Amino acid sequence: MLSLSDPRWKELRHAYGEAADVPNLLQALASSTGPKADYQDEPWFSLWSRLCHQGDVYTASYAALPHIAHIASEADGPIDFSFFALPAAVEIARQTGRGPEIPEVCVDDYHRALEQLVENVSLHRNDAWDRSMLLAVAAAQAVAKGHIDIAEALLNLDADWIAKINNDEFD
Repeated sequence: MLSLSDPRWKELRHAYGEAADVPNLLQALASSTGPKADYQDEPWFSLWSRLCHQGDVYTASYAALPHIAHIASEADGPIDFSFFALPAAVEIARQTGRGPEIPEVCVDDYHRALEQLVENVSLHRNDAWDRSMLLAVAAAQAVAKGHIDIAEALLNLDADWIAKINNDEFD
């Protein structure tokens, strides 16, 4: 895993340019793992906007994902759904051509982090899960098992879509 103090973060890119600010966001995340009240709460708001901006991902996205998975594995108590949703969204974007190749320095750690998602689900299985967490967990497991289309559908489900599906409202 690329150390948070590694100077190569400056060579990686996110939606707004050089990714030198990502290590500080990941450090903040490590000290604030619980569920957030609002999508604009930090550090998730900045991580999402930099690493998966409008469905596109960047080289820094791949370097950050192992840290996100590791932080989730070390967290006690309930965690934010973004620990599962952001990695799923990054892999969906990568698999559907909305991001660059994974930098060689990140390849092995990135793939191990995807595998870690399944273990993280198990580690947090006794936490209370709201609908967002349930869908994010299911999407993360789908991504980890290579079911990208299902993961994308799960991340796009909302109350309206669920009601339409359950009521067979597709005329």
